[in-house]
Amino acid sequence: MWIAAASLAAWLWLLVGQGFFWRTDLRLPPRREPERWPSVCVVVPARDEAEVLPTSLPSLLAQDYPGRAEVFLVDDGSGDGTGELARALAERRGGLPLTVTTPGEPPAGWTGKLWAVRHGMTLARARGPEYLLLTDADIAHEPDSLRELVAAATTGGYDLVSQMARLRVASAWERLVVPAFVYFFAQLYPFRWIARKGGRTAAAAGGCVLLRAEAAERTRVPDAIRHAVIDDVALARAVKGAGGHIWLGLAERVDSVRPYPRLADLWRMVARSAYAQLRHNPAVLAGTVGGLAVVYLAPPVALFAGLAAGSAGAALLGGLAWLVMTVTYLPMLRYYRQPLWLALTLPATAFLYLLMTVDSAVQHYRGRGAAWKGRTYTRPDAATAEESRP
Repeated sequence: MWIAAASLAAWLWLLVGQGFFWRTDLRLPPRREPERWPSVCVVVPARDEAEVLPTSLPSLLAQDYPGRAEVFLVDDGSGDGTGELARALAERRGGLPLTVTTPGEPPAGWTGKLWAVRHGMTLARARGPEYLLLTDADIAHEPDSLRELVAAATTGGYDLVSQMARLRVASAWERLVVPAFVYFFAQLYPFRWIARKGGRTAAAAGGCVLLRAEAAERTRVPDAIRHAVIDDVALARAVKGAGGHIWLGLAERVDSVRPYPRLADLWRMVARSAYAQLRHNPAVLAGTVGGLAVVYLAPPVALFAGLAAGSAGAALLGGLAWLVMTVTYLPMLRYYRQPLWLALTLPATAFLYLLMTVDSAVQHYRGRGAAWKGRTYTRPDAATAEESRP
């Protein structure tokens, strides 16, 4: 009963005290078209993306942008013909100018994505852009996406504007896991707190980040965050830490086209960076597991155990905590156009995330943590030590 009471207290606090994280009404901020449209370079890191590129790249090339814009696709050592396919798509579809380049293997201390981003940004800087759009190769943009992002940035004076792309939700496992992924992210980084000037909360969604070129120079990104596995959050922290004004919200017209049809696909996606999110700290891992158990697992357990044992207090408190939990999840399910009854499955989904987090730590200590597309990254302090060797 006391555990159920603690869980209910936690949910009541989360309901009103965590930046109203559960609300999904935060879209691009108010904006108006600028008198002069600034120049933009789009940087797309891509590694083995031939499956999704025919959908995503043409959407970038077809951007209806009134100013000067061009696209740099950085082929990060792909083995599936990503670079050749990108050139063929540009020749066939036309649109914005496209440059396809290859950076070579990343040196010690760099993640592959950030090394590719650095290479693309270096080429882009030669064009003197005022803004850089950093977007992943699996992200499809509506034709007015770039126009809307730039208008929001110039109107609000933002150094960074990021949109959480709407992830694909088609398979049964995607329906169970994907909306919860965004829900948990918003709980960790309430979007309303991110936009506060002087606040500590900072995050971005790496699939769609419009960055002021001057802010990138001032913060020395991506060099300053070259070790980061969770690069989007590190980027936002660097910009906000240097006094920049940032914004993050949910997207309406920016979508991820990458499929995660099986549980194993989603498991790898979450587990590759979950322990990095906890700073590879066993104590933080233990606290996270305990917190997930009390906040998400205790309510249904208390409800059913209380009913079975005849403990009205435990059943009532557990049921109320589960009710608050369910209500906070409904807006995210509506955003993803999913059946609302799935809100009742959030404790089961949280249990899956708990297992994924533990597995992430296990894989890290086995030397297989933070693995992605054939590369495994060490934690930042180990990478720094490796760089400093003679």
